[in-house]
Amino acid sequence: MTTAEARSARMDTVLESFAIDRASPIPLYFQIAEHLERAIDSGELPAGALLENEMELATRLGLSRPTMRQAMGFLVDKGLVVRRRGIGTRVVQPKVRRLLQLTSLYDDLMRSGRSPSTRLLVSQLVPAEAAVAEQLAIQAHDSVLHICRLRYADRLPIAKLTNYLPASTDIDPSVLEQRGLYDLIRATGIHLHAANQTVGARTATAKESTELEEGRKAALLTMERVAYDDHGVAVEYGTHIYAASRYSFEMSLLAN
Repeated sequence: MTTAEARSARMDTVLESFAIDRASPIPLYFQIAEHLERAIDSGELPAGALLENEMELATRLGLSRPTMRQAMGFLVDKGLVVRRRGIGTRVVQPKVRRLLQLTSLYDDLMRSGRSPSTRLLVSQLVPAEAAVAEQLAIQAHDSVLHICRLRYADRLPIAKLTNYLPASTDIDPSVLEQRGLYDLIRATGIHLHAANQTVGARTATAKESTELEEGRKAALLTMERVAYDDHGVAVEYGTHIYAASRYSFEMSLLAN
């Protein structure tokens, strides 16, 4: 079987369970884009798979080429496929999409079916700098446990996590290579109740690009969080960076 025949056979499998509903108020481009996104998320269209060109797909589905181009553009914007002139449209490694909840990234990866792993870079008691002391509501130069890790998903680095905890927190940082930080905190009897969190973006430094296996000045997502127990006491302060090419935050919004 040639490469083109294999690509066509894969697409046959993906499309055989899909039927366009022309009477639906949902736009046609969105229907096909949503179906292809599910196929990518499930692995039915694996990372690296080359898709048929837009004209071939449009013909298969009885759609216009502009409609198919809009569907592919939607997937490109979500970071699920890339277009390369002379090559075509290829599936890329799906991003890790994380709900903005009071959970550990390690546990979120486990729940989403990814294979998390961790490399512990730093684990030591240090005097709290003024910014850290302010976030944890302690005195400057009080001892804090400083932890820094690289988090991997399916052997690809996606985040560098830096955390500060009161020195009295009774956890074994070496266990963080197998478990999430919040899991260890809860195991000490602390009930995590709430958090203040700020999400931002910036470009990576040369060192960060190397650690996250990203290109020079790659886009990063940033997160700063202070977590509190049910007495309102700050129990953890974290400053994290994420490779934007492989990671995104997801949130739900409700009207009042």
